[in-house]
Amino acid sequence: MDGTRDIISERDLVERCIADERHFQEMLYRKYADKMFTVCLTYSDDEDDACDILQDSFIKVFRNLPKFNFDGSFEGWIRRIVVNTALELHRKRLREKENLNVYETYIEPRIDSALDAIHSNELIKLVNELPFKASLVLKLYAIEGYSHKEIAEQLAITVGTSKSQLNRARSLLKESINKLNG
Repeated sequence: MDGTRDIISERDLVERCIADERHFQEMLYRKYADKMFTVCLTYSDDEDDACDILQDSFIKVFRNLPKFNFDGSFEGWIRRIVVNTALELHRKRLREKENLNVYETYIEPRIDSALDAIHSNELIKLVNELPFKASLVLKLYAIEGYSHKEIAEQLAITVGTSKSQLNRARSLLKESINKLNG
């Protein structure tokens, strides 16, 4: 197989990949994956992210092979896809972080005065009636004093998911308390 990689022209390799010949698709991947993984590491925080970027990039490469017109370097074309995929992931994470920050700022339930009128047993019952993950995050954060990072590690979720579940729990708890107090 490695001997074939050296003999076959780039054009033939691309055409055979477009024809869905798996052997040649694997050959193309093996030829460029290591170089492109190095590029992925340049644009990511860790190896897991780099692996995700590499996988997403090669999916795009194979989907877009028919669009490659051999005007420039094939390796350069693949590299552009890898870099653009890495930047897309970065922009997506920034948007998610911005949305989460807006969500956290916007939703800050004010339940202090409502809590004065509710008995602790009723409050415990309301917390236990929350959706499981929201209830669990609320308990770990508010009762146990865990940070969002610690909760994320314990539950194998992201810090953003922990924050989101806490806000969800607070919001649902506020609704329940308001219903209870009329």
